[in-house]
Amino acid sequence: MVTIGMNYKMIPGKEKIFEDAFANVIKVMNEMEGHSKSFLYKDVNDPQSYLVVSDWSSEEAYNGFIQSDKFKDVVNWGKENILAGRPSHTVYRT
Repeated sequence: MVTIGMNYKMIPGKEKIFEDAFANVIKVMNEMEGHSKSFLYKDVNDPQSYLVVSDWSSEEAYNGFIQSDKFKDVVNWGKENILAGRPSHTVYRT
């Protein structure tokens, strides 16, 4: 089991677009083998900062998800120009 922490910073005013898009990402995650659960958290001190915490059976299962066509079909961060910087991901092994 691994937990992935994904940190995202939005351009001000783009938070709702990100939240709506992430709802679609969760649907895709739930269809992927190896995915257990995921949650989206918003920083109360910085409303443009988000953390996604996602549990997977293995790091390989997570990597398969982020490299999948299904994932690419639902994320539009670039098209929507919503990210203030490159996301950072951390893997926590349990």
